[in-house]
Amino acid sequence: MKQTTQFSVVLSGGGLKGLAHIGVFRALEESGLTPDLVVGSSMGSLIAAAWASGMSAAEMESRALKVERRHVFKVAHRDMALRRMQSPAVYRREPLETLISSIVGQRTLGDIQRPLLVNTVDLGSGRQVVWGPGSESNDVALADVVFASCALPGIFPPREIKGRQYVDGAIVENLPVRVAAAAAPWPIIAVNVAATSVEREGGELEGFAATYIRGLEVVMQTQIEAGLRHWTGPPLVLLQPQVAHVSMFAFDRTPELLEAGYRATRDALDALGGRLDRIDQAPHPRWPPPNELPIRPSTVFAVLPSEPKTAAEPKTAA
Repeated sequence: MKQTTQFSVVLSGGGLKGLAHIGVFRALEESGLTPDLVVGSSMGSLIAAAWASGMSAAEMESRALKVERRHVFKVAHRDMALRRMQSPAVYRREPLETLISSIVGQRTLGDIQRPLLVNTVDLGSGRQVVWGPGSESNDVALADVVFASCALPGIFPPREIKGRQYVDGAIVENLPVRVAAAAAPWPIIAVNVAATSVEREGGELEGFAATYIRGLEVVMQTQIEAGLRHWTGPPLVLLQPQVAHVSMFAFDRTPELLEAGYRATRDALDALGGRLDRIDQAPHPRWPPPNELPIRPSTVFAVLPSEPKTAAEPKTAA
């Protein structure tokens, strides 16, 4: 497939469901398509950083299939016992730190060869801060900004960078399409794995972590719907791989997640005929039904119409 235009890829957060993003890269690679910019939040930032570090989709898949719960989560028993409500988080930072470092190594933002933006939030000011290569951030460790982007408040501790505390950018913009629109005018492929169309029950709602995570799922989906309902940025393809039935931290569904991301992307590219320069017009004019919102948790593939770019620029650490 011939690449006919520059394009950006935006990857949402969604816990382990973000492994579906690897399937997105596999489909793009098979089609001979290379993003000119990748923007990530939370788990999306880790997959984006792996790509920006030169890792192929096959390498990412191999690594993903080996990830176990112990590689991410270790309860901070000591902090919670001694510091109680002063404990910074439920889980310790070390396992996630080790996992991220094993993927991106010791690279700084100035070392990466592929265009990347990582979405975070300054915990003190509440402002969205986007990290990428630039004169003032070239010396910042890529692992640090990715950890910050994955640091769900209360679940993982914040990450200090240049004297400020940063957390998961998903709490402001889980699918950071505004960031992509502010950075470049070309079409956007946005991948949302945070859909909440399946009702949770039983053990999926038991305990603090499960209840908290379910609340985040609902908030993130509502946030994404609100941000895209009246989209006026560049032409945008929304992909929602069928992963809503998978919980955010299911470590036994990795093959399914990888395939879901691949299939959603493959189907969208087939529908578009590979011509991303033509996505200002929906390939299925009758979709969605006129009485329904264009964005629904059950949506697999949608094309939002193009209008003049009006996206507000977030603060950028550059």
